[in-house]
Amino acid sequence: MPAYNKADTQRRMQGAVDALKHDLGGLRTGRASTALLDPIQVDVYGSNMPLNQVATVSAPEPRLLSVQVWDRSNMSAVEKAIRNAGLGINPITDGQNIRLPIPDLTEERRKELAKLASQYAEKARIAVRNVRRDGMDALKQDEKKHEISEDERKRAETEVQKLTDDTIKDVDATAAAKEKEILGK
Repeated sequence: MPAYNKADTQRRMQGAVDALKHDLGGLRTGRASTALLDPIQVDVYGSNMPLNQVATVSAPEPRLLSVQVWDRSNMSAVEKAIRNAGLGINPITDGQNIRLPIPDLTEERRKELAKLASQYAEKARIAVRNVRRDGMDALKQDEKKHEISEDERKRAETEVQKLTDDTIKDVDATAAAKEKEILGK
């Protein structure tokens, strides 16, 4: 059984890109995005639950999020969770709805968010390089165990390197697009 698995290597590299996209989705730009509230946990029914399991989140306007809490008794818990999430958003309670006006970003805050986006991208690049290293190690093991020839190992290493380069290009493009969106250019 060869140690190297091309499909697994591709899946793990794609996982790094998907994780980056998820991380970047939580960064606040000038527009309202329901993904902004994804990481918020609400303390209800004696346990921590994701906000989207106790309320419906929508973006009725470009600069407004609306949270419709299903159980009225959870209103204060949801409002408290949003207030304590450190998003710089002030919830306004309106019956069974909580309105979240998205304020304009200051230039300083935009730069901080852009820096954070590049940190996320670097984390993804490191993850991709780790997957590359694992793939290369597995190929060397396979050659040592005489499961593949030296030529096959070299060809597969070239394949792994190309996959790595393509994935890192994808990471860079994703991060650049998010930074551009954050800086409003």
